[in-house]
Amino acid sequence: MSISLDYTNMMADAIHSKFGILEEDIAGFVEQTKEIHQHIQARRDNGELPFFDLPCNLEVIDEVLNLASDIQKSFDNLVVLGIGGSALGTTAMFNALCYGHNLQDKGQRGGLPRLYVLDNVDPDGFAAHLALCDAARTCFLVISKSGTTVETTSQFLVARQWVEESVGEHYRDHFVLITDPESGVLRELADREGFRSCAIPAGVGGRFTAFTPVCLLPLACVGVDISSLLKGAADFSRFVCHGGLESNPAYLNAVLQYLAYQKGLKTSVLMPYSDRLKDLADWYRQLWAESLGKKFATDGTVIHIGPTPVSALGTTDQHSQVQLYMEGPFDKVVTFIVVDEFDQDLQFPGYKASPEMSYLTGHTMGELIRVEQQATAAALVRNHRSNCTIHIPKVTPETVGALIYMFEIQTLFAGYLFDVNPLDQPGVEEGKLFTYALMGRQGYEAKAEEYATIKAHLKPRVLTCK
Repeated sequence: MSISLDYTNMMADAIHSKFGILEEDIAGFVEQTKEIHQHIQARRDNGELPFFDLPCNLEVIDEVLNLASDIQKSFDNLVVLGIGGSALGTTAMFNALCYGHNLQDKGQRGGLPRLYVLDNVDPDGFAAHLALCDAARTCFLVISKSGTTVETTSQFLVARQWVEESVGEHYRDHFVLITDPESGVLRELADREGFRSCAIPAGVGGRFTAFTPVCLLPLACVGVDISSLLKGAADFSRFVCHGGLESNPAYLNAVLQYLAYQKGLKTSVLMPYSDRLKDLADWYRQLWAESLGKKFATDGTVIHIGPTPVSALGTTDQHSQVQLYMEGPFDKVVTFIVVDEFDQDLQFPGYKASPEMSYLTGHTMGELIRVEQQATAAALVRNHRSNCTIHIPKVTPETVGALIYMFEIQTLFAGYLFDVNPLDQPGVEEGKLFTYALMGRQGYEAKAEEYATIKAHLKPRVLTCK
């Protein structure tokens, strides 16, 4: 496995503008990188960063595979109920490694269940997905570390009643609760009511759960080789778990992104040229936004900092977003992901009725998508726009595992550069508290009063067209 980071087009001698990075800019972070790495390693040794060691936790494989085998034998549909980190990682890896799975009939799927990840409480969307399933042949994975996530709680309540109306008192067999190992509403429910359950390791936050049962269980149920997924991350650790800046792609890309931010490029675009990796960009968007977008520095100073992540898809978004990247404000750095070899390729035949199309004859679709990425990168350079490219050899469990692990470590390291805590999300909590209050949850009366006060001080300005 060979993964490379080509940052040629982020450098000043390539894009010839004040937004380009100088060699001395990077060199200026060599010592700081060593210091940050030592601090990270000390925290790992103290057990404060358990996500680092998840790829080497082989005990989880047997637990997950045994439960997955039971689910495969009993159910045609597997539905994940979760949101944010409880959903995005599964979606990203499922679509990367099982592309088109749900469109196949049962025989083509080898008898494996279909997988649906329901990460919203839109009643139309939720009801439509339930209508696709037979309750008697559907299993639900209910995922929430705290057990109090309102979206997941509401989904569970609807799904539980739906299943019970079909199968009666055996409805518990249709649910697996994935939650905190010791405490919380779902843990208490599992212990009291006898639901099957899996533990999210202590100290692992939602957006860093890719290598826990949160993602491994649903992926194993649909046939993903989770051993290879973990091995890909574990093997890649030798490249991203050391303090050498210029030979560590996670640290180096974090520094490059930080330098770009300091030069005014405050929007970070991730643009894979692969349909299978489209949702990896969505997963990364949450990882980057929730980890780095913070009001406070680590010393409590108000800084309101953080790059804005944007997901795009090549070549699709060459015809939607790239116009903005090419000629809009100088506030973006684009990171491409390129797949060097596709599982399949399609050759373009000749067509005598249209000589204008003859230039494509003999070329392949895989060649075209790679050339389009190269052309877009060159056009960005010509317009003095910063961009870099991550190359992976193929989309496999190993390469996907390596990519995810690299991005996780990159994000943690970037938190130290931006001087924020990349492991919390206080801005998300405020909205949760108001939601509890507005839904009448006991104990949140003060938040309901605060909400009423906010509304009372607003002068309504509403345009209604009837």
